[in-house]
Amino acid sequence: MPKKLERRSGTEREQHLPCKQAKLETASHELWKYDHPQDVFEDLISPIKQDEFFREYWEKKPLVLHRDDPTVASYYSSLFQLTDLEGIVKHGLYYGKDINVCKSINGKKKVFNKDGKVSYAQLKKDFDQKKATIQFHQPQRFKNELWKIQEKLECFFGSLVGSNIYITPPGSQGLPPHYDDIEVFILQLEGEKHWRLYKPTIPLAQQYNAEPEDKIGAPTHNFILKPGDLLYFPRGTIHQAATPPGIAHSTHVTISTYQNHSWRDFFLDVVPGLILDMAKEDIEFRKSIPRQLLMKVDLSDSSRQLSGFLRCLADRLEENGKELKSSDMKKDFIMNRLPPFLGPTFDPLTSGGPLPKLSSTVRLRFKDYTVITVEPEQDHLNNSLKEMVFVYHCLKNKRETHMMGEENTDEEGIVEVSFSFVHLILLVALSPLKLPYILISELFHADCSSLPSQHHFCHSAISCYISQERRFHLNIRKNFLTVRAVRQWNSLPRTVVEAPSLEAFKQRLDGYLSGVL
Repeated sequence: MPKKLERRSGTEREQHLPCKQAKLETASHELWKYDHPQDVFEDLISPIKQDEFFREYWEKKPLVLHRDDPTVASYYSSLFQLTDLEGIVKHGLYYGKDINVCKSINGKKKVFNKDGKVSYAQLKKDFDQKKATIQFHQPQRFKNELWKIQEKLECFFGSLVGSNIYITPPGSQGLPPHYDDIEVFILQLEGEKHWRLYKPTIPLAQQYNAEPEDKIGAPTHNFILKPGDLLYFPRGTIHQAATPPGIAHSTHVTISTYQNHSWRDFFLDVVPGLILDMAKEDIEFRKSIPRQLLMKVDLSDSSRQLSGFLRCLADRLEENGKELKSSDMKKDFIMNRLPPFLGPTFDPLTSGGPLPKLSSTVRLRFKDYTVITVEPEQDHLNNSLKEMVFVYHCLKNKRETHMMGEENTDEEGIVEVSFSFVHLILLVALSPLKLPYILISELFHADCSSLPSQHHFCHSAISCYISQERRFHLNIRKNFLTVRAVRQWNSLPRTVVEAPSLEAFKQRLDGYLSGVL
């Protein structure tokens, strides 16, 4: 059990602590009011500059910011308080899934969860009488301020961003020493928290693990966070935190990112596709493995051959790096991230303007909330495999299920997507792939002539109709509208392609399709 800590003044020197003790400038500091992702992150780590943070601290060492600013402290406390829980519990929270009630006793985590729905009266009773910590999972599902902060940070990092609230009574500790597989940003909201950090046993760890206190040595950092303060530490950093005795309870929010977002994970995503591509071109990859290879315990005899294959893959990457495709990680990110915070009355899928004309210049709306992939797809018309461009967006994702591992599927686990004369925008070919490039009309502004040229997403657009009905299995959500590029574009009659107007194009295309369907 960690020793109790006497309260210390904010000016007392902290043990081995290379922290920044700078007071913030008197700005708004209300992160959720910023519209640009970079502004949110820069204010989060202020007064540290972004380039200094990633050069000196990111994945390297902890950063502690003691701000001593009443304005920032007041704003942080507005993000979440213990009193907010009473209203949120009425939404129907469940033990284990939404709330954990726990306490660190003799270096072990003891859980006081009940069965079923959370009762606020019981929650408060365990908090007051058992001195248990309340751990609230993913509060951005209920607090708009956290929703907007985290969806902007997801745009900034290009990675999922989760959060947990920890509310700990005075003189108590919720969790034993442990390390996580996430990059951690701690915002102190209420009260004070005594933190101790230790040297990682596994730097940049890729899984959670508790560590016995007698094996982690002396802390490298020993300090107290107060409202408005911020702490960052890399994944793998061993840590424990307790509320000092004799003061009010402590509330902090842990904002986390970069879980399963390493080079290891990227390689696992892209290398299988690279191997499949190589096997199409190199017969050596298609040859059988030796007889009874899988029955052997020692596979070292195959190491020379595997090394040769790896060298071939490396050469292929050097020559054709642009062909490297990440598909699953992109899909996982876009499927599970937050939708943009746009207010209760704004519909993101409402068209941003009139339908474009042939001479219109268009640009992508919600670019930060869209992912583009190039994937092979079976063409049933001529039984061949073609590379198609897919566009995924998170505009219809549900904030209520963010980071909760829940899928929007029907009872069969299958997502059904139907298109009946869906209105699409066909853009110029995507160089160097030379593929027809389709994006959904609702994602675009049609009238963007006043924008600087470097913001233009493309330089021509025509409109077409497609009629198709398909079923997608497993990992495609209902809120994803994935549409293939128009097949056989080059086979369309010249009278259709060279229509003088959008309306004429529609009429000629409908006339042509009515004769071939």
